[in-house]
Amino acid sequence: MAEILAGRKACTVNPLKMSAPIGAALAFLGMDRCLPLLHGSQGCTAFGLVLFVRHFRETIPLQTTAMSEVTTILGGQENIEQALVNIHKRANPALIGLCSTGITEAKGDDVAGFLTDIRARHPELAGMEVVFTPTPDFVGGFQEGWGKAVECMVTSLVRPSKARTPWQVNILAPCHLTPGDLEELREIVEAFGLYPVILPDLSGSLDGHIPETFLPHTLGGTTVEDVRRMGEAALTIAVGEQMRPAAAALERIAGVPFRLFDRLTGLAASDALIGLLAEVSGNEVPAKYKRQRSQLLDAMLDGHFYFGGKRIAVAGEADLLHTLVSFFTEMGAEVPVAVAPTETPILPQLPCATVRIGDLDDFERAAAAVEEGCDLLVTHSHGRQAAQRLDLPLYRAGIPSFDRLGAAHQVSVGYRGTRNLIFEVANVFIARLNEHERHANPADFLPAGRGAAPGAAVEPSAVTRH
Repeated sequence: MAEILAGRKACTVNPLKMSAPIGAALAFLGMDRCLPLLHGSQGCTAFGLVLFVRHFRETIPLQTTAMSEVTTILGGQENIEQALVNIHKRANPALIGLCSTGITEAKGDDVAGFLTDIRARHPELAGMEVVFTPTPDFVGGFQEGWGKAVECMVTSLVRPSKARTPWQVNILAPCHLTPGDLEELREIVEAFGLYPVILPDLSGSLDGHIPETFLPHTLGGTTVEDVRRMGEAALTIAVGEQMRPAAAALERIAGVPFRLFDRLTGLAASDALIGLLAEVSGNEVPAKYKRQRSQLLDAMLDGHFYFGGKRIAVAGEADLLHTLVSFFTEMGAEVPVAVAPTETPILPQLPCATVRIGDLDDFERAAAAVEEGCDLLVTHSHGRQAAQRLDLPLYRAGIPSFDRLGAAHQVSVGYRGTRNLIFEVANVFIARLNEHERHANPADFLPAGRGAAPGAAVEPSAVTRH
């Protein structure tokens, strides 16, 4: 059990936490023909838009009710009404994900009541679904916003059903899985003859494909009809503690049982997933995955020489933090520093001594205070300044990753994804080792009696330059 260390700072320095409305908006971006709408000021939406564009390097459909000082005081019903009517005329999406923000939550807007009145006055909106998600900035963070949006989609769209489709499996995906992870997960499920319905599915909308024409809403992802049919599935696979409320809501509404996986990275976690799919489908494990398991075992044998005894500092959303800390400790490394932006039930289960609730300044200070020094920092791209100041390598994980290409296509789930993660991190250690060798004193590599006494200085002219 990890000890949770609460933050005591008067202000945040180099924030690790991202807001709940942004997390909810990203969840809605995993829906087909969807347009997220933030009920708040223009600045709230602009921040999220820039964040997603820099990370995914794609066009991001995101709208705002553009609340001003006056409308905030008087109430935002007119702004929501105008936004819904305009979006319906110009974009005609199948779904609008309406997310509140701190300013409208503090005012206390009755958004559910607003929507009832608006629909009564505008019957033309009947064919467009609107899912409202209360996501105040001052409660929870990115992960909590994502989880709340998925739960609201389940409660608003799923239809109860007594019928069961034995080959349909629901997958409730967490915010830290990339589009590449979701593609891998779909491929694994389909290999057992099952049909997966992934909610939300960023691999359909933000996988980097180029549309034939411009669309004002998302192109690809989970359809509204797919969500409505989730009540007919034989099983729901929920990934991450953040998906527990949505899975419980689906079970309550439609009676679909669920199995919660705290992670899908690592040998034991991958074995559990493959075993469950074999049990549900009644099919043998495909030879492809038996071979991938063997490849992962070989990668673990090769990689443990570089992971063993390494001290790694990790910062990220709680479920991502749990995944990474568990992976590193299983590979023989130590995690003396673990930092999360918000406190969640999964944190005490992390296999490390302490977990600090804080920001990237806390992360940097804790890494600098490790007695024998850290060997690696792991967080998103905003940790690059800390890595530079501490002269440590940085492995980028999570959102945003804006100074490297291919973040959306990284795969770390299943046998193949875990193998890839081992190689990627081990190569960082190898590069660091080679860098130290290049800057080491050449005398340290000269045998005794070969032109210099042990420990004696070597003239620069005697050093071979490569």
